[in-house]
Amino acid sequence: MGCPCLRVSVPLGVRASGCLYPGVSLIRGVRNSGCPCLGVLPTNPEESWQVYSSAQDSEGRCICTVVAPQQTMCSRDARTKQLRQLLEKVQNMSQSIEVLDRRTQRDLQYVEKMENQMRGLESKFKQVEESHKQHLARQFKAIKAKMEELRPLIPVLEEYKADAKLVLQFKEEVQNLTSVLNELQEEIGAYDYEELQNRVSNLEERLRACMQKLACGKLTGISDPITIKTSGSRFGSWMTDPLAPEGENKVWYMDSYHNNRFVREYKSMADFMNTDNFTSHRLPHPWSGTGQVVYNGSIYFNKYQSHIIIRFDLKTETILKTRSLDYAGYNNMYHYAWGGHSDIDLMVDENGLWAVYATNQNAGNIVISKLDPNTLQSLQTWNTSYPKRSAGEAFIICGTLYVTNGYSGGTKVHYAYQTNASTYEYIDIPFQNKYSHISMLDYNPKDRALYAWNNGHQILYNVTLFHVIRSDEL
Repeated sequence: MGCPCLRVSVPLGVRASGCLYPGVSLIRGVRNSGCPCLGVLPTNPEESWQVYSSAQDSEGRCICTVVAPQQTMCSRDARTKQLRQLLEKVQNMSQSIEVLDRRTQRDLQYVEKMENQMRGLESKFKQVEESHKQHLARQFKAIKAKMEELRPLIPVLEEYKADAKLVLQFKEEVQNLTSVLNELQEEIGAYDYEELQNRVSNLEERLRACMQKLACGKLTGISDPITIKTSGSRFGSWMTDPLAPEGENKVWYMDSYHNNRFVREYKSMADFMNTDNFTSHRLPHPWSGTGQVVYNGSIYFNKYQSHIIIRFDLKTETILKTRSLDYAGYNNMYHYAWGGHSDIDLMVDENGLWAVYATNQNAGNIVISKLDPNTLQSLQTWNTSYPKRSAGEAFIICGTLYVTNGYSGGTKVHYAYQTNASTYEYIDIPFQNKYSHISMLDYNPKDRALYAWNNGHQILYNVTLFHVIRSDEL
């Protein structure tokens, strides 16, 4: 019986940020210290265990790939070489975890500094609270307000310190495996090879699970806008496909919010920024609003003056599916505050395809539906208490709907609805509305950025997400 071939890819960034296009930083994580390289691809990958990687893939993630030897190399004669390769693999993993550990320790120092500052404020607050002298009333009020603002961060910081302990645990496990493999090199046959392979694979799986937990987080900040291009009318939408094949970076452009059915396809972001070279696709029906999305090669849009959603394949230029969104308002019944037939807004995030709309049954308040991207069937629906017409725009990140308070002037994200818990909260995340009229705002989970159409300008915003990993989740 020969050995199986094992191929595992593990992203190694803790809080990853990526660069979407040359010269433009689009995605920013909580912290980023770069991407370690684990090994080099040998000239003859059939001889033994091989470890290689690219520093960063096109999606901004670090990849580590392990390839098992061919079946003919599982003989006892190749055992020493296999163990040596396995040892090198674990040593490379150890180096990566060292990088992860250094990042975490640096972040932990910052957290502890913040914690000390908060404790100091709390102590000062208690001193002021004990003294009721009239001339300290203003200082008392200011310190109390600051403490109320900082107090919710204390349990979050405690969880963050727990993450640092988890990284240390990974580090110790890799050191133990390295020690065992070193001893095994000196005395072949002391341990079972398959057992060691299973231990290494198990650790890899846990590390991969740890990295996957970091893919989602809570929105904590939005960067200043990056103006990509100035074109088109006051209203419109533009996007890239988060599930596009590796190496493909097409841009899709749809001018206006109604009575149009032509979609522009640009071969790359560079073409979109610097040229007017594009291919035009004619949709079978005009669209309504600016809530279209391109997802896995298809464009999803709301048919004009209806509550029908259409899935149109951009390669074959055929309709793959149509379905009515039951009870959804349309034709400017429940639009966003800026109008524009924006009754039905389609979105994508890390979890898939969504529809945001309003119904009479929910008194014109926002309704969220998770859709099957193939059948367009509604898989689950949530009724919120936020009036659709009061919302400036909205987008979804990691299953949480974020709503802005307006579309012109000073704008901020001030409402969040978590579908995983069916709860909501009011928040205060400002962002710059540079050109004073936002008619489209959508999140791209691949780029980890917000795409916006602002008064004839195509804009990008970086987003900052806060991640917490608990050891009981691994």
